Amino acid sequence: MDFVFFDISLWVYLALFGAAFLAGAIDAIAGGGGLITVPVLLAAGLSPAEALATNKLQGCAGTVSASYHFIKKGQVRLSDMWLPIAMTAFGAVCGTLLVSYLDSSLLLKAVPIILIAVAIFFFFLPKVQPYIASKFSLTHVQFAVIIGTSIGFYDGLIGPGTGAFFSTAYLCLMGLTVVSATAHTKVLNATSNLSSLAMFAFSGHLIWALGIVMGIGQWFGAQIGSRLVITKGATLIRPMVIIMCLAISIKLIMDN
Repeated sequence: MDFVFFDISLWVYLALFGAAFLAGAIDAIAGGGGLITVPVLLAAGLSPAEALATNKLQGCAGTVSASYHFIKKGQVRLSDMWLPIAMTAFGAVCGTLLVSYLDSSLLLKAVPIILIAVAIFFFFLPKVQPYIASKFSLTHVQFAVIIGTSIGFYDGLIGPGTGAFFSTAYLCLMGLTVVSATAHTKVLNATSNLSSLAMFAFSGHLIWALGIVMGIGQWFGAQIGSRLVITKGATLIRPMVIIMCLAISIKLIMDN
């Protein structure tokens, strides 16, 4: 494993730290922090492969930070999540390993449509969520095997919108509240991020110095974002998820 460092000025490091802090706060609430960090890393002069790998490193700090806060506040019990965590990790590792062999461009074209549907769902959430949850429900084992593996695989392969997909699955298929769904989502998001990072660590594309500096910013930003989730609840999460889903969709459409 080669440790790659990047020769840039202190001001760029500070700017990347600030971008990661903001992304960490947004990501803890609604996901989509990569919309901020990936373009910033590319602007700093990293290649696309280096930007994606380094973004995964710094993103892990944010999701782990948010997960830690939710667990500490009793929003999540890890003892109840060992199977979803295991299946999400398995899916993410498989997705990351297959990145070089599968044509992800076809799937990327479908993602904006799915995210727009998620945004519409969150817009009408108070009316439709109880109905959907009563008609379509999964056991914990079914959720772990089907949802954990599939969304974990997606995150390892592509990634945009993973948090929104997990949250929607928890709301529709497990009947959780918005705050509880967000808390459980962060744990599985952290799992898929860490699993993918373990694969990226051997790729030679990680810029460790940048990733660590941005990871510190992500950690503190996610602490603030996770606190806002608990104190503000659905009044903050719903509009943020809608905004981030639409923002990710627009970016993917423009990029493709």
